[in-house]
Amino acid sequence: MTDLISPEVPEIKDPFIKRLLFLTLPFIVIGIYIFLLYIILIPEKFEIILCLMAINLIPPAGKESVIPLGIAAGIPWYIIGTTTAMMDVAAALFMILNFDLALKIPILGKWIYGFMHKGSAFFLKYKWLEGLSIFGLMIFVMVPFQGSGGIGGTLLGRIMGLPPLQLFIGIAAGSFLGSYILAIGFEFATSVLAINPLYLALVIVALVIIATAANYFYKKMKNSRDS
Repeated sequence: MTDLISPEVPEIKDPFIKRLLFLTLPFIVIGIYIFLLYIILIPEKFEIILCLMAINLIPPAGKESVIPLGIAAGIPWYIIGTTTAMMDVAAALFMILNFDLALKIPILGKWIYGFMHKGSAFFLKYKWLEGLSIFGLMIFVMVPFQGSGGIGGTLLGRIMGLPPLQLFIGIAAGSFLGSYILAIGFEFATSVLAINPLYLALVIVALVIIATAANYFYKKMKNSRDS
């Protein structure tokens, strides 16, 4: 496992221009994406997307809540799915490039320290999980738990000792796969409702069972990690 506090990328003695690039690159990426949405979408849909992106920034909201809202508002599944994934990608890019600065942000820094030290103890107890490498990180980011997005995925990847490029690829792949699966699922549920409400009820029951089981195993893993 890597050092939990001292970041590999970037070093704290970076030149000013390099630091400025690291700070602005994530915002440039998400800014270009928002501009593309502005071109593609009609004004009403574009305003809805902006609102959903703002909601996604407020814990505990995540793709599991933003995607259903977007589908219900008539946003195509591939656009709302791409939007939530891009926000994870931008967050991961910021954390990978500016980890040392993130540690100095009062609330976020304290949460990072707690997450990484608890995560380190968990991996010491279950060392076989580290063998999952980039695929384990992809699965973690795919599952719509609180803290499993771009920031949490970056921290987990650092604990696992993944180099920056593999870390970014794992988070990006997991974010897009997870967002698209959720978006397609809710799009299907919406179309089923228009055909037969009974089918939708069966889908909802299945989703509740899956969510309950996933939450059970998540709490069990968390209790094992905290003990």
